[in-house]
Amino acid sequence: MTAATKIPVSVLIPAKNEESNLPACLESVAQADEVFVVDSHSEDRSVEISESYGAQVVQFDFNGRWPKKKNWSLDNLPFRNEWVLIVDCDERITPELWAEMAEVIAADEVDGCYLNRRVYFLGKWIRHGGKYPDWNMRFFRHAKGRYENLNTEEIQNTGDNEVHEHVVIESGKVGHLKNDMLHIDFRDLFHWLARHNRYSNWEARVYYNLLTGMGDDGTIGANLFGDSVQRKRFLKKIWVRLPFKPFLRFVLFYFIRLGFLDGYPGYIYGRLLSQYEYQIGVKLYELRFGGSLNLAEKEAEPKEPAKAALVGDA
Repeated sequence: MTAATKIPVSVLIPAKNEESNLPACLESVAQADEVFVVDSHSEDRSVEISESYGAQVVQFDFNGRWPKKKNWSLDNLPFRNEWVLIVDCDERITPELWAEMAEVIAADEVDGCYLNRRVYFLGKWIRHGGKYPDWNMRFFRHAKGRYENLNTEEIQNTGDNEVHEHVVIESGKVGHLKNDMLHIDFRDLFHWLARHNRYSNWEARVYYNLLTGMGDDGTIGANLFGDSVQRKRFLKKIWVRLPFKPFLRFVLFYFIRLGFLDGYPGYIYGRLLSQYEYQIGVKLYELRFGGSLNLAEKEAEPKEPAKAALVGDA
């Protein structure tokens, strides 16, 4: 593909030990004018693979505090395009979606667009159970959007990357793209469980913040009459106060939202989500009443801000 046919979009891909997923991901973003892979000192071939596809690799050193990887990248990377697309390593951008994004840029009517994700699990599109549609603000003018801070960074073992935070567009009109992005993880269930063990630390802190009434200034907000993301946030405020959440989550996913229509992979997914909810619950208990997940004592001296460097720099 020649430079003349490239779409004026800067792609941001956060990565760590993603050699299994990166080739398909990078192939799917080949139409972009430039690609940044922001790596967290991977111990596999992630850097080598990224550079072989022409991506610029930046190493990120997390200091344990805000900002995390994506927001740091939005603030510091030298994007040469106005529009940025954020893609996780297990996600794929289809040609139809690229064509639609090119039309959005040419029309110049919005400042950001929500993308819908199709989640694949054990080779099956999990179309039911409430997993679809799954809207995320991933395509926007990079000067206009930043990830919300849900005040989770002081909890241990949540990782250096934004988990389920959403991008907040400072001002302007937003839209929804018609074509889907694909979420296909080539790694096995061991990695799925390990990732969700880390995510449950993050979720426990989010639950804690909701229960203790911590403010949501600067976040996407909770609004029953807002967009799909704001409605989900509103419902979560109710959800955290319900009893028997692991059981309710399976019933909601598998029966009420028809997860059984996705066959055996749907059943496994529902059972794992129930287990995930249980993990969140016990970690929330630990957070509220003491233990290793509780808020770490703040150091007497503030830490240095997060730093990164282009691979190969002195």
